[in-house]
Amino acid sequence: MAGQGTPATALLTKRKITHSTHPYDVSPDAPNYGALVAAALGVPPARVFKSLVTEVDGGLTVAVVPVTGELDLKALAAAAGGKRAAMADRTVAERATGYVRGGISPLGQRKRLPTVVDASALEHPTVYVSAGRRGLQLELAPADLVALTGAVTAPIAAR
Repeated sequence: MAGQGTPATALLTKRKITHSTHPYDVSPDAPNYGALVAAALGVPPARVFKSLVTEVDGGLTVAVVPVTGELDLKALAAAAGGKRAAMADRTVAERATGYVRGGISPLGQRKRLPTVVDASALEHPTVYVSAGRRGLQLELAPADLVALTGAVTAPIAAR
């Protein structure tokens, strides 16, 4: 699609990874943003994942969790080999990834950050993550997501 390119889609194209893009129209300030994105795409919310930039023991780490759940910071810290985790400041997250809030993709970030993907991703044939800008989701196999981000998988979503 013309005009749809982002660093995330460029990475997938360059690596010849099977994926598809899905535009949607949801305000990033809407409550239950992730659930609204899933509804707009017509897919179960458990297959739509949000990318949250966190700090684990002072270092930035990306947590990829279903939009249906919250991030379990203790589980994330343990999975990332740290003691304490907290949400990163929005400005820090945007600067480190090169993306804006509501459009942070786990792929194609300015600086590759350690990533933890919730283990539930592996239960689905494909998952949806931000393509790197608001209004565009990427659909790809969870194994490709894990491989491209160098992620570890662990149960980090609070159900």
